[in-house]
Amino acid sequence: MGLLDGKIALVTGAGSGIGRETALLLAKDGATVVLTGRRLEPLRGVASLIEKAKGRAFARVLDIESRASIFETVKWINDGIGAVDILVNNAGSASKVLNARFLSEEEWNSTINVNLTAVFNLTQAVLPEMIARGEGTIITVSSLAVVNPNLLGGAAYGAAKAGVKNFMTFVHNTYRNQGIRATTILPGETNTPIMDNRARPPLDSERAVMMDPHDVARAIHLCASLNKSAVIPELHICPTFMRDTSADIEVARWVGAPADTPDMPKK
Repeated sequence: MGLLDGKIALVTGAGSGIGRETALLLAKDGATVVLTGRRLEPLRGVASLIEKAKGRAFARVLDIESRASIFETVKWINDGIGAVDILVNNAGSASKVLNARFLSEEEWNSTINVNLTAVFNLTQAVLPEMIARGEGTIITVSSLAVVNPNLLGGAAYGAAKAGVKNFMTFVHNTYRNQGIRATTILPGETNTPIMDNRARPPLDSERAVMMDPHDVARAIHLCASLNKSAVIPELHICPTFMRDTSADIEVARWVGAPADTPDMPKK
């Protein structure tokens, strides 16, 4: 008997990285998992792995920048599968331009929408059913950029992740006595495909000292599988070894800078 037997979990960004590993763990412990993301094929691949292990999974494309798409997806789950017991807000993205000096308003808004506004919309979509049942778990993957914002994640990413931590604390403080558990996970550097999009993609030797996505997924699973009498409001998880990120930060500093920026180092 699994700790999550009979539970329905909605995981965003479930096609790779932390989302993929989280979905596999939740399904292994008995949850029916709804896998969402931008591309259907990776989601189907994860669903196939779950089904081969005798689990239950559904794959659905979701545009998390669209409030309408979010509410349509939650309605689809409610009508065809059942009410969401566990929401894992995992999907996220960083802007290409990281320095606030050169960052466009368009990139700022997009990054805020994906990392913060989408979490608000997803939470609002599942909250009424959770409150009606008197229980539910909402887990959001934030970042240690909240406590140490810098050019690795960039200005917009750090601000969005700080905002989402604040929002999740609001959910915890406001709805805990109605049975709602709200948790914020703050991971440090994790070796996921998003690292390929960094201004300076880390070397293999640098990735080797980062956390594995499975490490963060285990933290999410812990928070989701506790008895309903217990909640972990906030959890920090970071690599054991701290690497030198000065080269990454220096490259990131000048992404998007106009060629005639007077203080930009000459190549």
